[in-house]
Amino acid sequence: MFLQLQQISFSYDPGEAGLPSQGFSLRDVSLAVGRGSLAGLLGPNGCGKTTLLKLMAGVLRPQQGTIFFDGRAAAGIPRRELARHIAVVPQETHPAFDYSVLEMVLMGRHPHLGAFRLEGPDDLAIAYDALAATGTAHLARRSYMSLSGGEKQRVIIASALAQQPDVLLLDEPTASLDLAYQLEVAVLLARLNRERGVTIVLATHDLNLAASLCHVLVLVREGRVLAQGATAHVLNGGMIRELYDVDADVRFHERSGHLTVVPIGRAR
Repeated sequence: MFLQLQQISFSYDPGEAGLPSQGFSLRDVSLAVGRGSLAGLLGPNGCGKTTLLKLMAGVLRPQQGTIFFDGRAAAGIPRRELARHIAVVPQETHPAFDYSVLEMVLMGRHPHLGAFRLEGPDDLAIAYDALAATGTAHLARRSYMSLSGGEKQRVIIASALAQQPDVLLLDEPTASLDLAYQLEVAVLLARLNRERGVTIVLATHDLNLAASLCHVLVLVREGRVLAQGATAHVLNGGMIRELYDVDADVRFHERSGHLTVVPIGRAR
């Protein structure tokens, strides 16, 4: 498998600032993401989705178990080298200064630059290509902070693309976006996966986004993997009840061409 977690355990120190007194832990988590696939992480708030993304990105190190990237143990790959292969799109991005859109996207080139080296013509061309791929080239000279939420999200995806990654990790990529921008981001991610072969892992609460976009799903609850597999097999009423304590109607929608999920109520 292209990206693989084997029996991963991780705990936050409950004494760290800002963490709950009872802490949090992932326990014996194993999952695999194939090259070129589009995988979704589903689960309730606090179940460990964001922590799993940080472990995959190398931002956090597991206390037990091994993470493999393309057959290599990720712990043995230097951070700069790993950043050339794996890019992260967080839930929110708050730059320290009022950068232009182009400057934000050029930040994605940093893993490819040596110490004290500035971006050159090739880096600029890659940045403009990433802007074009995300439909944001016309915003290049705009202030990033002046953009709408949907525009900002596409610019951050462009910055990640400028890293020229093999893997793109996204944390709630459509959160707080209106319906039109949700659709735009979903179409963009599907196209990047299909046309550029980027392996994508996204954490989301939007079951219908996951149903329409993801080839495979990993269901996580309380730091453990409940199930993983093809979307059509994993996304069903029984698993949703086990995952969220919610009864839901899951059906194939002929016009959309994928499963749709309608929550009915809290499970009794």
